[in-house]
Amino acid sequence: MEIDPNKAVEYLRDNAPKYAEAKANRVFIENYLRSVKSKLMGNEEGTLGAKEAYAYAHDDYVEQLKGLRAATEEEERLKFMLKAAELRIEIWKTNEYSKRAELRNMG
Repeated sequence: MEIDPNKAVEYLRDNAPKYAEAKANRVFIENYLRSVKSKLMGNEEGTLGAKEAYAYAHDDYVEQLKGLRAATEEEERLKFMLKAAELRIEIWKTNEYSKRAELRNMG
């Protein structure tokens, strides 16, 4: 299997912004969850424990958790695709080095 390092580098270049956006989305949702929790706790009377229980069980909070799950999944998918492209470059470099070493040993 022939590896084209230029395609791998192009993939890295083209997808790095997508990864950055996915990470930014995940971080935003994580922080927004705190805001949702705070607002929901403000709507509930009683002890701190009762307020937290209300917030964590509320549909708005659960919906944000689903968003966090999706954002994290996309971030991780892109991260490992970028890592795979980096590994293709490393494999290519190793193969090229091996070819040169073999040629030296033959001559």
